[in-house]
Amino acid sequence: MRISAICFLCLLTFTAGFAQDSRSVNYAGFTGAIGNNQGNVSLDYFHLWKLGKSKKIEIGLGGRFTSYFGSSQYYSSAPASLAEDESKSDSLLLSTPQVNALNLAMNLGYRLSSKIGLGFNIDAIGFSFGAKQNGSYINGPQGQATSASPTSFNILLVGNNDKGSLNSEFYLRYFFKEKLAVKVAFQFLFTEFTTDTPVQQLPEPNDRFRNKSSLFSVGITKQF
Repeated sequence: MRISAICFLCLLTFTAGFAQDSRSVNYAGFTGAIGNNQGNVSLDYFHLWKLGKSKKIEIGLGGRFTSYFGSSQYYSSAPASLAEDESKSDSLLLSTPQVNALNLAMNLGYRLSSKIGLGFNIDAIGFSFGAKQNGSYINGPQGQATSASPTSFNILLVGNNDKGSLNSEFYLRYFFKEKLAVKVAFQFLFTEFTTDTPVQQLPEPNDRFRNKSSLFSVGITKQF
C-alpha cells in the first residue's frame, strides 16, 4: 500500500512539470455513474504525450481515485481457477458494499478534432480501502454469515487473473470550451472483497470474491 501511494504522488509531481509542453497534454476529470442498486464517482488526472505527425494520438499515464457504493450486491469467487467455471464458483452477498480504490492508470486516446476526442483508459496497479462489511457466503441453498473487507492490493493481470478493484472506460469527450469538455463513457468496474477466513473450501480454499459492473457514466474534463 505504501509503495503504491508513493508511486502515485511521484507520478503527479513528475507530470505537473510538463503542463506547458506542446508535445504533451494534461487532463483532470470528475465522473459519476449510476446503475442497478450501485454506482460510483471517480477523480482522475492523466499526463499524455501527443504522437504522430498531427499530434492527435494521446498516450500516457495517470492516477484515478474511484469510490464505489452498492446495495444487495452479489460477489462471485475471484481466483481464475474458480471464476472460469461456474460449477466451482460460490457467492458472497453484501448488503451495502463500499470500496475506495486509488490506482495508477494507462490511457490511449485520439483527438478527432479540436472539439471531439475519444479513447480508452484502465487501472493498472494500486490499493483499496474501506470499512468491513457483514455479509452472507452462499453455496447452493446454504448460507453462512461472514465478514469481508476490500481487497487491499490491486493489479491488472488480464481477465480473471486480475486482483482487487480496477476501473476502466471507453470514453467520448466534447469540448464545449477550449479547455473544458463533457465526457460520456461506458465503464467496466471490478470491485473485490476478501473474507476474514477462507469461507469457500471446495474445490479449493478461497477468501476472495469479485463483482463486475458495466455502467454508463458522465463527467467533466479540464485540460491543462
